[in-house]
Amino acid sequence: MTSLLSPLALGPLELPHRIVMAPMTRSRSAQPGNIPWALNAEYYAQRASAALIVTEATQVTPRGQGYSFTPGIHSAAQIEGWRLVTDAVHAAGGRIFAQLWHVGRMSHADFHGGQAPVAPSALESGARIWMSVDGVGTMVPTSPPRALTIDEIHEIVADYRRAAAAAVAAGFDGVEIHGANGYLIDQFLRTTSNHRTDAYGGDIPARIRFAVEVAAAVADEIGGERVGLRVSPQIKARNMDCPEIDDAVLALARELDRLELAYMHLAEADWDDAPEIPELFRIRLRAAFGGRIIVAGGYTAARAEAILDAGYADLVAFGRPFVANPDFPQRVAREIPLAPLDPASLYGGDAAGYTDYPAATVVAATAHREDH
Repeated sequence: MTSLLSPLALGPLELPHRIVMAPMTRSRSAQPGNIPWALNAEYYAQRASAALIVTEATQVTPRGQGYSFTPGIHSAAQIEGWRLVTDAVHAAGGRIFAQLWHVGRMSHADFHGGQAPVAPSALESGARIWMSVDGVGTMVPTSPPRALTIDEIHEIVADYRRAAAAAVAAGFDGVEIHGANGYLIDQFLRTTSNHRTDAYGGDIPARIRFAVEVAAAVADEIGGERVGLRVSPQIKARNMDCPEIDDAVLALARELDRLELAYMHLAEADWDDAPEIPELFRIRLRAAFGGRIIVAGGYTAARAEAILDAGYADLVAFGRPFVANPDFPQRVAREIPLAPLDPASLYGGDAAGYTDYPAATVVAATAHREDH
């Protein structure tokens, strides 16, 4: 794994290898208040050997929440809680970005005092979200959204700016803007979820305007070299099958290049028989954006090595392998078999299925003691 294990500069950061921990919602913030706490700090510190950790998505405003127990980064208590996390990761030698999130229509009225979620247009997602109902986690349909006003759009841009400043105050090395997976920024990008006829809808320059304004505000606040943005053009679930999404993402990439963002993060479909990213799109993305490119989506170490060698990516993010293998980079380097994860413990709960997965060295030591 010569390429995967080689060092790389990312903005001001010197990364020891190319294995990124992908953002993964785990729904384990302290309540009330959606506050990161000691358990989250332990979880991320266990995985500090990643070249870069991108945190679970964290809402930039209470109106941006769409799942139970997801953390925020808009209150003083949340900033203090995230400081526990960043201090723990840095003490373990790691680097960590906060993923900034607004779910838009991927939400439920119960999160908003009975009010409708907001979106570019009043179009339903047809999707389900994970909620705790009477103490039991379950999937429920999203609520019908209402369209944002122009003033509300501007306020959300300001929410992202404030969240970026809060992330730096909390000790993060940078932020990743979540523009993928059918959430608010992605909703603006696509004709299937954006029917606006004002400055934020219609042709591609108008549909990417919100994403560009968010990226510009965040970059202005903390510096573009500390900012990434995630996109997912090939993921078309949640009523997001837009025929113009590739061109929209490439147009967005050119604007992000102008802003000199540190990276773009390409989330690829990772289910069986999922559509593959066309090679031509990868070539065009490289031409449009001069920063680093991270790819994610069911990669094995061998596939990761291949895409790095092909020149279509600079880093590869892994999600579920990091859940059950806190020392995942070491396992890759030493060709140690991966431990399986428990899917039932992915969302909500306590330390079980979260911080109790052992490192390979611990497993080996335990086995050695049992043999003797």
